[in-house]
Amino acid sequence: MQDQYRTVARAGVHETEINRSRFLCALAPAGSEQEAQDFLAAVREEHADATHNCWAYVIGADAAVQRASDDGEPGGTAGVPMLQMLLRRDMRYVVAVVTRYYGGVKLGAGGLIRAYGGAVGQALDAVGTVTRRRFRLAVVTVDHQRAGKLQNELRATGRTVRDVRYGEAVTIGIGLPDADVPAFRSWLADATAGTAGLELGGEAYGDA
Repeated sequence: MQDQYRTVARAGVHETEINRSRFLCALAPAGSEQEAQDFLAAVREEHADATHNCWAYVIGADAAVQRASDDGEPGGTAGVPMLQMLLRRDMRYVVAVVTRYYGGVKLGAGGLIRAYGGAVGQALDAVGTVTRRRFRLAVVTVDHQRAGKLQNELRATGRTVRDVRYGEAVTIGIGLPDADVPAFRSWLADATAGTAGLELGGEAYGDA
């Protein structure tokens, strides 16, 4: 797995005008190819009267899935430059749809490539990006007496408490970079006088 990846901070739209043609670039995070397709379908429905709805998306921290479409523009002038811009910016788990309303002036192949790629680049700048880092899911089990104090200490040391469950004991879900596990194990033993348990789970990504 990749140690980290970048994606868009939120869904958003940025508009530019080139030679009287309007280019609206809609961006959104997409956790799967299905999510990307759903977003594309929603944009197409919203802009059903547009001249073109060209798109590109990259799914996977290692960019395993890459798709693009020119949607009727000359081959290679829209979807591919959009995809190349996403990859150049190291974007992952992201979908971009550029909606074009033709303004009556032809841009030519070079102009289209610059327009579509540029629309994505400008939208990324406007919407903003975030870095997600890989971490290990872990569960701390502790008695009720120590649970409140331990939660406060976890937060004070910058740990993200993902969930807390109360049963016979209290289980606290957290995320840890792999490299931090040995040091955290020692810290936990000191903080709870050796009474807490630590169980490591799978891997996930979270905000850096």
